[in-house]
Amino acid sequence: MRYCLALDLKDDPQLIATYDEYHQAVWPEIIESIKVSGIDHLEIYRVSNRLFMIIEAAANFSFEKKAAMDAVNDIVQQWEKTMWEYQQALPIAKPGEKWLLMEKIFAL
Repeated sequence: MRYCLALDLKDDPQLIATYDEYHQAVWPEIIESIKVSGIDHLEIYRVSNRLFMIIEAAANFSFEKKAAMDAVNDIVQQWEKTMWEYQQALPIAKPGEKWLLMEKIFAL
C-alpha cells in the first residue's frame, strides 16, 4: 500500500533549515518505530515550507495502529513534540490534525 501525506512547516528559513538537519540524522528509535509499525519505505520531500510524505507499507499497516503504538512510546512523543516546533497544520486541517492524507487523482 502507498500513502501520500502533506504538512506545512512554519515559514521561517532558519526553522526550515533546522528541520532539514533533524531529518539528516533521525533518531534511531524513530526509525525503529516506523519499521515496527509496518512501514517498509518512507520518504519526505519539501518545497519551500510544504512537506510531502510517501509511505509504502505492508497490507496489515494502519494509521490507527501506528497512532496507538506512538502514544505509548516516550521517544516518539518527544520527537513529535520537537517536530511540532517547526511544523504547522495545513489551513484545511481540523484541530489536532498534522499530516493529512492526500487523495490520488491521477496515475500513469
